[in-house]
Formats: sequence, C-alpha cells, structure tokens
Amino acid sequence: MTSLDKPTEETTGADDARAVTEAALFEAFGGVRGMIETVLPGLLFVTIFTLNNDLHMSAIAALAVSVVLVVVRLVMKDTVKHAFSGVFGVAFGVVFAMMTDNAKNFYLPGMLYTLGLALGYIVTSLAGVPLIGLILGPVFKENLSWRTRNPGRKKAYTKASYAWGFILLAKSAILFPLYWWADTEQLGWVLVTLKIPPFLLAVWLTWVFLAKAPAPIDVFAEMEAAEEAEKAEQTEKAERERREQQAADQSLPGPSEADGEAADLRGGRHRKA
Repeated sequence: MTSLDKPTEETTGADDARAVTEAALFEAFGGVRGMIETVLPGLLFVTIFTLNNDLHMSAIAALAVSVVLVVVRLVMKDTVKHAFSGVFGVAFGVVFAMMTDNAKNFYLPGMLYTLGLALGYIVTSLAGVPLIGLILGPVFKENLSWRTRNPGRKKAYTKASYAWGFILLAKSAILFPLYWWADTEQLGWVLVTLKIPPFLLAVWLTWVFLAKAPAPIDVFAEMEAAEEAEKAEQTEKAERERREQQAADQSLPGPSEADGEAADLRGGRHRKA
C-alpha cells in the first residue's frame, strides 16, 4: 500500500459509514413516505375545517386517510409501524375532539406526546441511557453494546438525544400557547408547518453526530461467530475423542493373538507337569 492509497481507503470507509448511518436513520424514522403519512391526516383535517368548520367531517376524513395509508402498506407488504402510529395518533385526536366538541382538541394528544417525548429524550440522556441509542441500537445491530463497549458512540447518542429533546421542547413552547390563545385554524396550520422542519433538523443533527462517531459493534455478528466457534470446538472435541478411542482399540491384543498367548501358557503348564 502506498501513501497515496491510504487516504482513498479511509475516505471510502468514511463514506460507507455515512451511507450506513443514512440508511439506518431512513429506516428508523420512515423516510419521505413516513413524513407524508405523518403530515397528511393533520393537513386534511385543518384544510376541511378551514373550509366549512365541520368538526365531524374533518375528523372522519383525517381518520379515513390514516386507515387508507395503513391498508396501502399492508397491500404492498411494507412495514406498517409508522402508518399504524399515525392511525393511533389520529384516532386519539378524533375521539378527544368529538368527546369535548372542540376541534382544537384534535391536536392536543399529539402535542402532549411531543412534550412527553421531548422530556423522555432529555431525561434518558441525563440518566446515561439516551433514548436515541435505544431506538437506533437494534437498527445498527449493536443493541446496547454502545453503553459499555463503545464510549464514543454513547457520547454521539447522548448529543443526538439532547438535540431531539430540545428541538421538540422548543416546538412545544410554540404550540401550547397557541392552543390557549389562537383559534383552531391558526393552531392547525402552525402545527402542520412545524411537522417537518424540526424533524429534519433533528435527523440531520443525529446524522452529523453518528457520522463522526466510532463504527457500531455488530453484536449479532459476534453471536454468530461465537456459535460457529462453539460448533467447531464441539466437532474438534468429538473428532479427538474418536481418534483416542481408535488408538485405544488398536493397542488392545486381537482375538487370535490373545488365544495364542493363552495356548502357550497352557502348553507351558503341561510340559512342567
């Protein structure tokens, strides 16, 4: 390897790590399709409510489009976790709005969830178990190995969790005053506007922190390697026992040899007699 080859290989390795990080983030947070599924029900609700002030029509339309998104994913045999989470969120909003007969309350469960998630990111980071690490660990096939075996990666997860926490906290600080002071249409349009930009900022910061962090430890590969080593050891042990048994069998006198020795002994006794 020449001195000119090394930077190229290091650059390639860094590019590969970034590509893996991007793919993992895309999978964990749903990518473009997941963002559409997150925004569309709320957008439909506020659009219909702005046009005719009909709570029931707006709520039913938002819930219907959420169900359709799930059905489409099921038909395409795609992962449904993001679409299902959207259905549950919209369903809670619809029920709460219908029970209170207040269109604003369609948004309240999601706002409370955002606030709780923000606090969850911050508290788990303070506790040394950053939530973003718990979410992304299985995606990177490292599980919780970053906690004790990869301190650089734990530090990156902690930074990313703080970023998510404070971004969502800032979003909540904007939405909750609007919930009290603004009308339903204003709250709805601001909420829809704030769906994607904070999310993209948090994902981008997560990518920045993880791209600079050490590579994840693939604990699944380690377990497979350990299983293969154990199988190889058992096979070697069985083969060694087989060879030892074969050697022991070869060291014993055969039937004809044993009979000859016995005959010689009997003949010797007769001659003495």
